[in-house]
Amino acid sequence: MKKWKNIHPISWTIIIGTIFGRMATSMSIPFLAIYLTAIQGASASYAGLVIAASSSVGILASFYGGYISDKFGRKNMMLVSIFGWMLVFAGFAAASHLWVFFVVNALNGLCKSLFEPASKALLSDMAEEKNRLLVFNLRYAAINIGVVFGPVLGLYFGSSQSTAPFLVPAVIYGLYGLVLAIQFKKHPSSSASGQSRNMSVREAFMVTQKDHLFTIALVGITLCTFGYSQFSSTFPQYMAQNPLIGNGTKLYGLMLTLNAIVVLATQFPIVHFAKRFSPLRSLMLGNVMVSVSMAIFTISHGVSSLVIIVVTFTIGEVLLFSMMDLFVDQIAKPGLKGTYFGAIGFSQLGNVIGPWVGGICIDLFGAGRPIFIFSVLSGITLLGLPFLAFAYRQMKTEMTKHRSALEKPL
Repeated sequence: MKKWKNIHPISWTIIIGTIFGRMATSMSIPFLAIYLTAIQGASASYAGLVIAASSSVGILASFYGGYISDKFGRKNMMLVSIFGWMLVFAGFAAASHLWVFFVVNALNGLCKSLFEPASKALLSDMAEEKNRLLVFNLRYAAINIGVVFGPVLGLYFGSSQSTAPFLVPAVIYGLYGLVLAIQFKKHPSSSASGQSRNMSVREAFMVTQKDHLFTIALVGITLCTFGYSQFSSTFPQYMAQNPLIGNGTKLYGLMLTLNAIVVLATQFPIVHFAKRFSPLRSLMLGNVMVSVSMAIFTISHGVSSLVIIVVTFTIGEVLLFSMMDLFVDQIAKPGLKGTYFGAIGFSQLGNVIGPWVGGICIDLFGAGRPIFIFSVLSGITLLGLPFLAFAYRQMKTEMTKHRSALEKPL
């Protein structure tokens, strides 16, 4: 409990705000693909493109957002993006044409990609090194507390049938922004910038590009993200369209809730075990677990199988996302934490390609042939394993060289 008392008030604001923000988001966004296909008449592949629009914008915006937060401070970036988020969700509620959903979801990705690198860097700035894993995982737990309740509320309010529920996240993000602004005013030193004031965006980009360990790991993480994206894009479409699954939309909502419950139940035991090893080893095992979960989908879709799929997927998710922020924090160059947290946003390419490829697989093979759909998706995800393994070997080599240099007599 002593470590919890040392957490900065603004860090608690971000953690608690994340609970309500993700609750509101998960009662609306996960049902968007179903709404577009069932109500708006969009094809599965077009719905996948709309979902992917969020991540496609975030690929570049995340890096710039992190860089700007290093250069000019976290405060302005976070406030502009969070109030922008409020307007984005109001736009979802008012949308009535397919192209509008594409544009608004692209703006959703922009806001997310500007806010998250700055907020993660701020959490790192305000925490002692020994407490950073705890802070990052409290934020991750907050995400999943929100997701426990969000999908159930989405089902209750009919998010797959109407855009009206998008007004809820609009209000919540507006309130979140107001509380955050008040906290920044009470703690003005928390908005301090990093140390990259004299570094151009091109120079900052070149630093991350020349970091070979980071670049190799980024490729592997991108393929992990490809697999993870299927849970919010291909899974709901498959569940809703498969003629052999009764009330698939309701089942998917329950899968989302089970996913969040399993995260909350397993996160801290898994992290307690995984912190003994390199974060990259957790990422490797997480990649395998996500791939295996989709492989199970190829042979069975009964209720018991769905439970096994969700539990397997969720353990993989925890391994991936509980340690990813720590990995970035550990290898980030001095004064460039925001930039590195932004650069990891390039992994969102997996979230762009994933929903699109998943939608194509459903259109091509049909929702009644999961063996083809999920064999392709599982196989692509598993391609991330050799990249992560190579990055792990390189990290071990660099650590050995560094240790030898320290032990070398003068």
